[in-house]
This record gives sequence, structure tokens and C-alpha cells, in this order.
Amino acid sequence: MKRVMLVTGASTGLGVAISVAAARAGFSVWATMRNLAKRDQLDAALAEAGLSAHVLQLDVEQTDSVAKAVAEVVAAEGRIDVLVNNAGVGFARTLEQATEAEMAWVMNVNVMGVLRTIKAVLPVMRAQRAGRVINVSSIGGLVGQPFNEVYCGSKFAVEGITESLATFVTPEFGIHFTAIEPGGIRTEFAASVMRNIGETGGLIDDAYLPVLKRYIAGAQARAAKGQSAQSAEEVAEVVLKAATMPDPPVRMRTSDWSEEFTRFKTGADPDGTVQRDKVIREMLG
Repeated sequence: MKRVMLVTGASTGLGVAISVAAARAGFSVWATMRNLAKRDQLDAALAEAGLSAHVLQLDVEQTDSVAKAVAEVVAAEGRIDVLVNNAGVGFARTLEQATEAEMAWVMNVNVMGVLRTIKAVLPVMRAQRAGRVINVSSIGGLVGQPFNEVYCGSKFAVEGITESLATFVTPEFGIHFTAIEPGGIRTEFAASVMRNIGETGGLIDDAYLPVLKRYIAGAQARAAKGQSAQSAEEVAEVVLKAATMPDPPVRMRTSDWSEEFTRFKTGADPDGTVQRDKVIREMLG
């Protein structure tokens, strides 16, 4: 019997790569996206690989949409073995320039979207007494970075959600939680962040502009040297590893650069299991 994987944000980039890698590994993949009219990239990648997946509408910003999609998967498959929370948005702008609506949008997608989908699949996985929840986070969930205070705040929240659930749901019900922490991915995600800066006023000529220009130049220089940006396929392989290894860790970086960049935060406990086990011992006995 094939294991069942539900992937959010599967219309482009990393979501497409995860769906293809999982289908190639033998999963029954349910690739979901907010707008089914944008499924062309996924369909083309699956066709090129000679693979297939179920494609389903799921908007992580809408509770009813999440519940409907999860119910459809369970009705068809009888179970969900792996949830990959990949849907997310990037946002690079100083807090002074960000509007309330923009901040709410980032938090609704990146944080509430993760909470909604986990909440929807947990009853299924608890009944199975098995499952994997893989949350695509970021090194921005470990280390705060310039002009990313809103985005990093959202990813720090994802890390906290992942860590907290791992302390009691994992030992009690056999459901594993892992945060995947890429540094940068060469997809339209990064390009869309830069477009967002320009289109919505991030390049305002104010006191922050000289610093923003240095930040952009640094990001471009690192990308040119191949220091931070990976292919979506490389990151997808780490996601697949978390989905298939016997005892997945609480967190996984996806490149040597990411490991080096975050080493002061992760050096004592690189995969998060030491802290998790300490919390279990001291708070649950």
C-alpha cells in the first residue's frame, strides 16, 4: 500500500519539486494549491518525469478549504501519512514601512496556514497512531535578518509550533514533526520577494534605503557565488528524507551554507532532539 502525502503550495517551485520527488519515491501524492488554474508547472514536471499525482484545491488561508481538502484525501485514501506544509510567502521590508494588512497577510499564510492544516490532519494521524508533519521553515526561523523582521517572526513561530508538538504528540501518538530550514532556493519565490519590495514601496527613498541597497547587493552576491541558493530539487530531497527516515529529527538544514550560517544557534543541538528530550523529561516526567 502506498503511503499518502499531502503537499500544500504545490503550484510552483519547491512544492512542485516535493511532489515530483515524493511521487518518484512511490508516495500517493496529493498536491494542493490555492488556484488550480496555476497547475501547469506541476503538470509539466510530472509529465516530464513520467509520474502522476492527485491535484486538489486547498487555500491555507481558509479553514473551510483546508477541512474540505483533508476530508477528500481521507475519503479517497483512508489515511494521511505525511503532511508537508510548504505554502508560504516571503516579505522583506522594514517594520516602519509594512502596513497592518501586509503583516496580517504574512502571518495568516505562514503561521495560521500551518496551524490550520496541522489541526485538520491531527485527528487522522492520531487515529492511525502514526504520521509525519513536515513544516518548511527557513534559516530565518532561527536567525533574525535585516528587513525580514515580519517574515522571520512568522518562521520563528513555525519553529515554535514544530518544537512544541514534538514534545508530547510525538511520544504519545507516534506523529513526528520536523522543520526544514533552507537558506535560499533558486525559484520564483525569491524573485517574487524582490518584486514585492519594488511594487509595494520597499524602495522608498528614506533613511533605510542605503541599508536596503546593501542588503540586496549582499543577497545578489551570495547567490552569484552559489553560497546560499539551492535548487528546489535539492531542498525537496531533504524533505523526502524527513518523510522516510525511521526517526526524523525536529529540525533539518538543507545545505552546508545553512549549517554554517546558523551554527551559533544550533551548535549544541543541531537537530533539536536534545532540547526536545529535555523538555519531555522535565515537563512530562
